[in-house]
Amino acid sequence: MRDLHSRLSEIREKETRTIIGLMSGTSVDGITVALMEITGTGEGVQIDLLGYRTYVYDVEVRKRVFNLFNPSAGTVQDVCEMNYVVGEAFGEAANHLMDDLGVSRDKVDIIGSHGQTIWHQPDAVAVSGYGAKSTLQIGEPAVISEKTGLPVVSDFRKADMAVGGEGAPLIPYLDYVMHRDPVENRVLQNIGGISNLTYLRAGVSHRDVIAFDTGPGNMIIDALVERYTGASYDADGVFASRGVADKRLLEELLSHQYYTQRPPKTTGREVFGDVYSEKVAAKADELNLCPEDVVATVTKLTVETIINAYKQLPEEIDAVYVSGGGAKNPVIVEGLRNGLNVPVYDYSVLGIPGEAKEALLVALLANENVMGTPSNMISVTGARRCVVLGYCMWT
Repeated sequence: MRDLHSRLSEIREKETRTIIGLMSGTSVDGITVALMEITGTGEGVQIDLLGYRTYVYDVEVRKRVFNLFNPSAGTVQDVCEMNYVVGEAFGEAANHLMDDLGVSRDKVDIIGSHGQTIWHQPDAVAVSGYGAKSTLQIGEPAVISEKTGLPVVSDFRKADMAVGGEGAPLIPYLDYVMHRDPVENRVLQNIGGISNLTYLRAGVSHRDVIAFDTGPGNMIIDALVERYTGASYDADGVFASRGVADKRLLEELLSHQYYTQRPPKTTGREVFGDVYSEKVAAKADELNLCPEDVVATVTKLTVETIINAYKQLPEEIDAVYVSGGGAKNPVIVEGLRNGLNVPVYDYSVLGIPGEAKEALLVALLANENVMGTPSNMISVTGARRCVVLGYCMWT
């Protein structure tokens, strides 16, 4: 083991740090890698994005990752093996980005890796008198460090859960430090596999940020499109645009108890994954719906649950900024514009490409870990106190 303490001390003393962020989301589309320079920490942080890429998973790796989402299919051996396989893929992706951008390893200070979430259980389960919240992200940081030769900060969700939080969402920290505004009540709406919002009222303070998962984003859409067509997602919303949302199915889907829960709240594949999607498909078969109408209905579900979630916010909003894969689906975006009486913008108008946002967050969290700055949002996760997220290792 290298002298991590001395290395971190050197990094901490720098005015500007060069950091790589690694992210793979619930859709498992690929590994997004972003390289940036970060100056400062906390509310005064400044970020300069130098470049980013998304590297698609090997087909077999992606298939095996998806198998882990089903507890009855993914064995302990599978989880263990894929932890190291995904670590290899993450390390390879980081090396590819440095090569693609012509950046030598000695110019990069540290890597932040979120890993690939395979299970997230924000509600405590009683086990022998213990209340066990839990979360698991694979992508072994020791492997990433060995492949790149760089220190790696990972496991950002666990410290928040240890102090009573839900460990998610993490993105509100970036939204707050980068996008709070003195005059505009704004929502940062991310539509990935799961859809989540960050509400920043004008002049918001750290402890007043509101953020939560609104429900499924692209997750159910992707699963049903793949079921019906073999494609991995509904490119440009074309499949949904050919159908008509079915009121009967939509009303039943909207009755799910998650949508009436009050924040803080988070969700994921454990609730809205493949098992749920198969139930939706079975119900659609009972109603004799064609595939296009089914996809139109679950696309409408994403739109309606986002719009309904805004009704839980304490003030009127002035603008919405949309990122994630759903921002590229015209049916979703137009649905939001038609259902909300406020401007709906692409997130990129704020100066950061939406595709790079989550990888940028991970690099920021790594920066805060090195600097000893707490980065959980207790008003968002319900944690008892602010804590520094992640841990660092260097092989």
